[in-house]
Amino acid sequence: MEYLYFLLFGFIAAVIGVSLPGLLNMTAVKIALKEGKESAYSYVLGALFTIFIQTYIAIFFAKLIESSVVISETLQEIGVAIFGALTLYFLFFAKKKEKKEAQGELVDGNSLAIKNRFFYGILLAALNVFPIPYYVFLSITLASYDFPVFYMAHTFLLSIGVVLGSALMLYLYIAFFKNSDREEHFLLKNINYCIGTITGIIALITLYKLLK
Repeated sequence: MEYLYFLLFGFIAAVIGVSLPGLLNMTAVKIALKEGKESAYSYVLGALFTIFIQTYIAIFFAKLIESSVVISETLQEIGVAIFGALTLYFLFFAKKKEKKEAQGELVDGNSLAIKNRFFYGILLAALNVFPIPYYVFLSITLASYDFPVFYMAHTFLLSIGVVLGSALMLYLYIAFFKNSDREEHFLLKNINYCIGTITGIIALITLYKLLK
């Protein structure tokens, strides 16, 4: 029963964390609308691979942060830089890049695109370091209530729970928009600006916390 608790904790935490519009789920929607569900699912698998590793890293950092806040502040500083760069990219450069790619599409590039989306999911999730402090906080909170989260088996189950919860929410985002009109849908036309706005808000919130 104790093992089930950690699976459930991770699942619920991920559902809460991914339920709000964010970089990963909005990008999944964008890929699903523009390239189809297969490419979107490939992207999601890549993202989930990184999410699993991130959760492991978060629990490892949780042990260290109990005695020092330096690592937490460093992670936040890195996050500000990354999200600032992503904001500039999605607001000013992504649209131009998409137009160039649309003009130079290959006839037999479907399987290659799906493969590339898997690695794109890995990369984008790796750049999205914001969940690490979230799962660090979750781990420290569980430890404060005497849940042995730092045991290897429990760490693994918590990470699996996070992956399952993230997978569910990403799938629901894709499924919700799958029947949308690709040409007329407002979200598709403006999704780069939506993602850029989200990353900008995250960067500002993180910067505010650092300056407090």
